[in-house]
Amino acid sequence: MNTTPWRSDQYWTSPYNHLPEVRNALTLPSKVILHDATLRDGEQTPGVVLRKEDKVEIAALLDKFGVERIEAGMPAVSGEDAEAIREISRLKLGAKIFAFARATVGDIELAKEVGADGVVIEVPIGQPKLEYQFRWTWRDVLDKSLNSINRAREIGLTAVFFPYDTTRAKPEDLENLLKGVMNEAPPDSIGVVDTMGCALPQAIAFLVRKVKVLTGLPVEIHTHNDFGLGVANSLMAVAAGATVVHGCINGMGERTGNAAIEEVSLGLKVLYQLDVPYKFEMLPELSRCVQMRTGFPLAPNKPVVGERIFMRESGIGVDMVKKCPLSMFALNPQFIGQTPSVALGKKSGKLSVQQKLEDLDLGVLGPNQVEAVVTRIKEMGIAKRGLISDDEFKSLVAQARAGDI
Repeated sequence: MNTTPWRSDQYWTSPYNHLPEVRNALTLPSKVILHDATLRDGEQTPGVVLRKEDKVEIAALLDKFGVERIEAGMPAVSGEDAEAIREISRLKLGAKIFAFARATVGDIELAKEVGADGVVIEVPIGQPKLEYQFRWTWRDVLDKSLNSINRAREIGLTAVFFPYDTTRAKPEDLENLLKGVMNEAPPDSIGVVDTMGCALPQAIAFLVRKVKVLTGLPVEIHTHNDFGLGVANSLMAVAAGATVVHGCINGMGERTGNAAIEEVSLGLKVLYQLDVPYKFEMLPELSRCVQMRTGFPLAPNKPVVGERIFMRESGIGVDMVKKCPLSMFALNPQFIGQTPSVALGKKSGKLSVQQKLEDLDLGVLGPNQVEAVVTRIKEMGIAKRGLISDDEFKSLVAQARAGDI
């Protein structure tokens, strides 16, 4: 038995995560799987277009990383989208391939035709959607749902019932819809969908438990990030018993994006200590591929895959960045395919210069030379409002040795 589950050579998190008072409040399932929606919801990021070859490459990398399900697109959108799903299905990946569909028999049969293993069947249930966008009642939603769910089950597709905008539904509407579905067309699982990213984690936990009680089915969680809670809500859903988490690489998706798969996957492994198959060292490669194929860049401090998340400019403790990374970070950079680095700028000190000399194999400087270089680095960093490049640093070192600074 691991008596210190919060720490290993790959991570060092909070021991408070593992106090009985904390762990006993969690009802973690024995197994949780990831449903990646980058190729569908990720493509709904405004301005993003994924061609067939883009989707095939990303799907192959997602499978290599280890996601259990890939939502490869919505075949009804275009012939190319349908062909992309068909091509991905032909790859015979380890991941199950899902299609996104409206609640119509035609969409369901098209999902089967392109080779999908399962289908995510979307219907609206949020009160604003029903009252203003569709002018439907919950009974209308139920009527439109039944044939599509039953048809999916008849033709051998895994049917995920996806009542979107779940978190803005009238409680009685959601309850009536789910009871009606269970009576006449039970699917394989139910999605709790925080389409507008507006629910508290506690509300998500409540809904997951409520849906499980109402239906007795596995619950899947799909969140958005409008209040910055996408990952937190996904992890809270798992703590309440959800067994499938939807998300997108790099947190892509409509508006503020979906829960980031890279963040959720690490949360499952490191924070919840669940047994997962993911190859975390692949995350930078996967992230870069999605960035390149979508043309959608990331902030350099993006959690897990940002290019500067293991970079330190401050001189305090900078020698520990490489000597003992877990004294400076919760994650060992190598665990997720990253490398720690030292940056030079306004906030750097003597240790920063000494570490950079070692990194660039530039030998050593005397104490006065180091002091002179530090002074110039600070001046340059302030003047340019940024970091000093390696070439600029090499020039400063040469000047210090020549006595020019």
